[in-house]
Amino acid sequence: MTLPPGTPDLEVLDLLVSVAELGSLGAAARRHGISQPAASMRISALERRLHVKLLDRGPTGSELTDAGRAVVAHARTVLAAVTDLVADLARLRAAQAPRLRIAASKTIADHRIPHWLAALRADHPEVVISLEVENSTQVAGLVRDGTADVGFVEGPHPPAGLGSRVLGADDLVVVAAPNHPWAQRKTPVTLAELAGTALLWREPGSGTRDTVWDLLATAAPPVGPAAELGSTAAIVAAARTGMAPAVVSRLIAAPDLRTGALVEIPTAEAARLTRKFRAIWRRNTPPTGPGELLVERAALLETARG
Repeated sequence: MTLPPGTPDLEVLDLLVSVAELGSLGAAARRHGISQPAASMRISALERRLHVKLLDRGPTGSELTDAGRAVVAHARTVLAAVTDLVADLARLRAAQAPRLRIAASKTIADHRIPHWLAALRADHPEVVISLEVENSTQVAGLVRDGTADVGFVEGPHPPAGLGSRVLGADDLVVVAAPNHPWAQRKTPVTLAELAGTALLWREPGSGTRDTVWDLLATAAPPVGPAAELGSTAAIVAAARTGMAPAVVSRLIAAPDLRTGALVEIPTAEAARLTRKFRAIWRRNTPPTGPGELLVERAALLETARG
């Protein structure tokens, strides 16, 4: 199929419809962001192309002719079809765009994922990304059941039955309120003291909790928590009140340490208070395409940080 000679341009048809809707050539010109003389010239060119008069121009303005009104009626149908076509094409592009479903632990989602995604999108803006934020155990579950293509977790060990790659490490610090007795002590806190102290803990399944628990267990069985809280933000807020000390990521504690709302408590084994960040995936289906690229970008950024 080829278009017949004299087929009008869609933009000038749209302009003509605006004249009909707004009642004047000047108002139509303003809608389309052009001058009135330019609008008049475009309508005149359309008239020459169609070999029909569309507007009666007079000293008080312009009015559609009978032919103009007929053309407008057809133009509305054509323009509506074009609008539907453009919308359908947008949906097709969205459906065909590369998609990446990721899941991340809360600390990684807040403090690492934004940088990793920015690095990925700088080179691959076409990738459509969805993110689920859970604790590390829940993230592993999302990866196992196929809800997430790749996950990012923290903790001392890789989740069982999944493939993984260590991306980097995160320092953990012991913090307490300035009025807590530990804030005044002169000697570092030992692992045995930490294990024997009721601390503020994350909920079971948290990567931070697993890391700290495993570390303290090397010195003594950890005692029960002062409180179990579902977010690190809640733990930091509770620590500020002086309720109990906590072991949290330095990334999260940094603002309160700068303001003095919390005090970092030196530990005798400070070099060991770290946890690993890992990418995880189903063992038989390692990430490919956008997932593989994201893992690579994350590893490069973490190496640069180190």
